[in-house]
Amino acid sequence: MSTTASPSASAPAPGPAPAPTTTAAAGRAATAVDPTAVFVRLKLSLIRNGLKGSSKRKAAYVTSLVFSLAVAVLVTLGLAMLHGHARAGTAVVLLAAILALGWSFMPLFFPTGDETLDPSRLVMLPLRPRPLVRALLASSLIGIGPLFTLCVAVGSVVAVARGWAGIVAGVVAVPLLVLGCVALARTVATANVRLLSSRKGRDIAVLSGLVIAVGAQLANFASQRLMEAGGLAQLEPAAAVVQWLPPATAIGMVDSASQGAYGTATAQLALTVLAVALLMWLWERSLTQLMVTPDGSTLAAASSKEKRQSAGGGIWSWLPEGRTSATVQRTLRYAVREPKTKMSWVSALAVGLIIPVFNALQGTGSVYLACFGAGMLGAQMYNQFGQDTSAFWMVAQTIGGTRDALVELRGRAYALALVTVPYTVLVTVLTAALVDNWQGLPAGLGMALSLLGAMLGTGALASAHYPYSIPTDGAFKNVAPGQAGLAWTGIAGGLLSSAVICSPMIALAIWFKVDDGMQSLSWILLPLGVVWGAVAAWAGVRLAAPVVARKLPEILQAVSKG
Repeated sequence: MSTTASPSASAPAPGPAPAPTTTAAAGRAATAVDPTAVFVRLKLSLIRNGLKGSSKRKAAYVTSLVFSLAVAVLVTLGLAMLHGHARAGTAVVLLAAILALGWSFMPLFFPTGDETLDPSRLVMLPLRPRPLVRALLASSLIGIGPLFTLCVAVGSVVAVARGWAGIVAGVVAVPLLVLGCVALARTVATANVRLLSSRKGRDIAVLSGLVIAVGAQLANFASQRLMEAGGLAQLEPAAAVVQWLPPATAIGMVDSASQGAYGTATAQLALTVLAVALLMWLWERSLTQLMVTPDGSTLAAASSKEKRQSAGGGIWSWLPEGRTSATVQRTLRYAVREPKTKMSWVSALAVGLIIPVFNALQGTGSVYLACFGAGMLGAQMYNQFGQDTSAFWMVAQTIGGTRDALVELRGRAYALALVTVPYTVLVTVLTAALVDNWQGLPAGLGMALSLLGAMLGTGALASAHYPYSIPTDGAFKNVAPGQAGLAWTGIAGGLLSSAVICSPMIALAIWFKVDDGMQSLSWILLPLGVVWGAVAAWAGVRLAAPVVARKLPEILQAVSKG
């Protein structure tokens, strides 16, 4: 008989697995994955997964990548062609400063352009601030923006580097400039992350297009003045100051080393390194504060003063009671709080001021260019119901007939007039002062007010006949799919109708201008323009009211498609 023990007898007794030893736990902790590598792979995964989405998103990304690379190559080649030019140092130092300025504002204008810009998503992870800063910095160096900055940095170094000292300084300057720009952007984004994730932050992003447009006008004006003044030589005093402002000091260091000013180059290198280190420290400090500080937006309720103001007190108390007052308040509140409506208003206010003022500064201005601002603001009356989006159904419940529609349209026109009339007067007076044509002020103001009134009237008619929806899911989508024809018909028809309505005023202005004997009577255009504009606005609102009452279900359906 065999004496071999049975399997059951030799098997160990069941029970919990023994706990890992301290040495094994320490070994696993020592072999933990570096967060920098994880974040780099995460950034690459975000880019790769973004290309797996819709064909439109993929096309937009590829197009932006190709365009950015093309511009970067052209800028790099253009900068390289400056090599040996006497003013090359002035140009590239100022370009580096402009590049850094763009990086500092980029997080405020495009907070949703990079998902990793929001460190508040990482506050619950068991990560210390310093390793997290290193990981975020490494992931931030991946993308179109850093690649463009790298190309500009290389081109700038090629433009000014001469001799072995300039080449060595250039090798050091390129990574310092890129690191300085990225660290600056990250520091600004982290310090303002609460703002960027709030409604006010989204408002700033929506207004980015306006800032770009204004910046383009300023750049155009500055370039024209620069060419008239004698070229880059006029910018040398500015470059002498900017070369000591990090991170432009990195390019200034290359220029100084190439000229043999080694002491200056050493000081600029030290200043650049110190600035990058300071930015990293500020970034880490802001990140630490963000990770240990609760979001204040969820802590305190509105104060009693704010409650009184939201209930109709404060600046609204001077308005009379009734539906007209309620409509004026609602329209102006939308202009302040709703991002797309705010963008439209601010764009009209800014562009309407820029056009006459910049033309006056360039010597090609006219007091009649104030009509441009009146036209931009008058266009806010178009598609009034579409600006309410799907919330218009609440207003539609209160419109029971022509009388209610008339009061609604009249209140909206009053709200626009409260802003546009004083604005038109101020812009016209400013333009007249800049062009030194006080004699033409009454005629120019009369023309602007008549155009404003005509557009208020035609805007009410266009809102009634050609309503369309404004999507809420995109900052720059202003027309719902399939309704572009309605939008263009209403806007183009309204502009043409406004021109026809103002044609008698235009004819009188031309007559007073060309006839020397009638120029002394040009002041009559001011009271005539006031009356003409008021009558045009009144008639448009009166004619649009029965249309709104009759087509209310169709309007409600049209504006709710987005």
